[in-house]
Amino acid sequence: MGTQYLRNRSALAVAGILLAGTPAAYTALAADHPSAVPARGKPYIETRLLFGTARPDGGPAVTDRQFTAFVDREVTPDFPDGLTVQGGRGQWRDAHGAIERERSYVLVLLYPEAAVKNSDRKIEEIRRAYEKAFAQESVGRVDEHAQVDF
Repeated sequence: MGTQYLRNRSALAVAGILLAGTPAAYTALAADHPSAVPARGKPYIETRLLFGTARPDGGPAVTDRQFTAFVDREVTPDFPDGLTVQGGRGQWRDAHGAIERERSYVLVLLYPEAAVKNSDRKIEEIRRAYEKAFAQESVGRVDEHAQVDF
């Protein structure tokens, strides 16, 4: 009984020490929480546009050269201050219910909240232009509020 009793008592002591330290650990983690970080920059909107490259009619996929020419012609004139293009792999369910897997592009635009109305119109024109130029069913769009500092 003596050895077992000492083991159990030691285990309880270690558990007690660990539990006693828990609030301090949570306090330290709370200090690192993003809400504790001061906001920097100015209020902007981040819009991500999701461009597929497969053509529903079975035609050849949109090439890098074609996409770059599209960005130069349709996007850069309306957003000359800068943008980011990322390559990706995407999938989605098309109008016929089939899962389509394709090479894709993500276009990231940042613009001041004060410019939302004008930028929204331009972004919708970009979406329609891509759908028309490359026979796409849609171009995905994601908008988020952001604090931006350059």
